[in-house]
Amino acid sequence: MSYQHVLLVTDLMSDADLVAQKAKRILAGAPNAKLSVLHIVEDDMVRFGYELVPSSSLTGDFDGEKWQEARAKLARFLERNDLEAFNSEVTAAISNSKGIVNYCHKKDVDLLIIGRHERHGIAAWLVTATADSILPNVPCDSLVVKLNKPVEK
Repeated sequence: MSYQHVLLVTDLMSDADLVAQKAKRILAGAPNAKLSVLHIVEDDMVRFGYELVPSSSLTGDFDGEKWQEARAKLARFLERNDLEAFNSEVTAAISNSKGIVNYCHKKDVDLLIIGRHERHGIAAWLVTATADSILPNVPCDSLVVKLNKPVEK
């Protein structure tokens, strides 16, 4: 299959470069594919009566310190991995899963590349990996890169 639009999702942790290198190998075999790179900043929720509303939609603050830092990290990530992205984006979502699934649907992604950290002990019971929660819901092929252990940001 020849991919046209590849989405690399990154958490910008120190092992994200491993996922980027897998994406580069895939793109080498699909010279006509465009690459999008996505980093999601989980949005804080504000309660209005019975509804929860993303705080960024109320304040419109997409240029605050948190956003500028995320954009700078994403730019360094792209440069360090020598990735030329058609689109690189830092966006807000109430969860990583919803943000990734929505992006795939809206942007006609046909291959999603994401890393998955291994979890042990109580974390394996309590925390659902983002990759595990999106796979049944994305409308495209997926490459999940196994990462051995959680790392620091």
